[in-house]
Amino acid sequence: MSPKLNHTIVAARDRKASALFLSEILGLEIPRVFGPFVLVKVGDELTLDFIETQDQIKPQHYAFLVSETEFEQIFARLQARQLPYWADPYRSKRDQINHWDDGRGVYFEDPNGHLLEILTRSYGSAGTAAENPHPLVEEKLQRTTAEETRADERTTAPDLAPTCGEDFR
Repeated sequence: MSPKLNHTIVAARDRKASALFLSEILGLEIPRVFGPFVLVKVGDELTLDFIETQDQIKPQHYAFLVSETEFEQIFARLQARQLPYWADPYRSKRDQINHWDDGRGVYFEDPNGHLLEILTRSYGSAGTAAENPHPLVEEKLQRTTAEETRADERTTAPDLAPTCGEDFR
């Protein structure tokens, strides 16, 4: 069995209100209280576990891959609540939907400032053949052994010796 993400903890000012917001917007099951957490089931096995905090909340980003039909339903709920939305994670393209990888995507905030996203195609999935490729066309990293990495670092390390008679002591 390969590892699967089972749950993650989401900081909130009001755990119940935050969990209800997410479940209502996305059209998910009613959240469950589990000790200090309120769990929102996303997919078959993943839960977002909301916990209350009075500390400063560092906003996180949560992206949800949805079907075209689900996108329409979720987007209608966003509009019904008159929530602001953007086509980009920098929030510079307000009231717009992106069409990256020939799908659709939109960003919006939850009550705690977490940036939520719904998208109909995984970013990068259409590559450069898409009519609307993702602006961050992916680069695939190559695995190397520890020995290859050390050897590469030795051969590519810049020469830091003083030049032109400069002495950096």
